[in-house]
Amino acid sequence: MDVGREIRKATETGRVLFGTEQSLKSVKTGEAKLVIVASNAPEKTKEDLEYYCSLTQIPVHHYEGTSVDLGTLCGKPFVISVLTVISPGESNLLMVEGH
Repeated sequence: MDVGREIRKATETGRVLFGTEQSLKSVKTGEAKLVIVASNAPEKTKEDLEYYCSLTQIPVHHYEGTSVDLGTLCGKPFVISVLTVISPGESNLLMVEGH
């Protein structure tokens, strides 16, 4: 599966939150279905998200690209270190291997 294509499809047809603060909030409330973290996200951010996701059994996918790549992929004019899938829309993103 092409993860990039599925991320793009989820941002276009589903409900996706961008940013560390919104991601942490949605994980803590159990609203998140999947968290995607860019390869160059700050270590503290990765650790915090992994910790809270492990408590709530929400999968974390480590995206191989940078935050610039992730921002471009989502069609946004800014970098995205973390994105959270609330609803995958027409994508198969929740079936991502290795999360």
